[in-house]
Amino acid sequence: HLERAKRIVSYLYRFKYSKIRFRTHEPDFSDIVIPDYDWSTSTYGTVKEVIPHDVPIPLGKPVVTVSYIDANLLHCLNTGRSVTGILHFLNGTPIEWYSKKMATVETATYGAEFVSARTCVEQLVDLRTTLRYLVGVPLRDKSYLFGDNESVVNSATQPHAKLHKRHNALSFHRVREAIASGHYVFTHIPGENNPADILSKHWGYGQVWHMLKTLLMVGGETINEPGKTDNIGREQTT
Repeated sequence: HLERAKRIVSYLYRFKYSKIRFRTHEPDFSDIVIPDYDWSTSTYGTVKEVIPHDVPIPLGKPVVTVSYIDANLLHCLNTGRSVTGILHFLNGTPIEWYSKKMATVETATYGAEFVSARTCVEQLVDLRTTLRYLVGVPLRDKSYLFGDNESVVNSATQPHAKLHKRHNALSFHRVREAIASGHYVFTHIPGENNPADILSKHWGYGQVWHMLKTLLMVGGETINEPGKTDNIGREQTT
């Protein structure tokens, strides 16, 4: 217990100047190429987002949700279960992070990443509904998801993709149906630029510092400073 207490104190000391700043600007995703597939002829048909009829009238500035996804296969050596790591942004501000052992044992990285993608989609459905009910936030039409497993991204975003592992079927179809609605964009990014990686694995301070400093070490009055685009939150304050 004393050794654990030392680690906690050391962590707090190292991050004593860290903070989460509110960054209200919309990230620039104009460089992202969104595939134009016709999902209407797929098994999902024409999918539409269900928006409650009694939500308040949207007011204020538009908001876009940005999410980063990752999974770590065989994280728990006792049970064989993987871990899901998800980081959600509203515009440039991180507002929710999720790091949890999966409820099932996945035998391949592909399956673990699809389970994480499904969890992220379900959280986004809840988040978008909550924002609409909470204060009538004017949401942008699309939510952006970033993952570092290119096979999963391709399988989720291409209508002609097929699943060869039956036990992943529900995660496979849940993610693809959300993308077929046109309200979710799933894009591949390199693992070294995926901040959700911090939430799914055991890292040393120096190994993830290039991502942590963009999340927790932003200075100045960021509410009025748009900053520069970057891979993490698509913004870096100078």
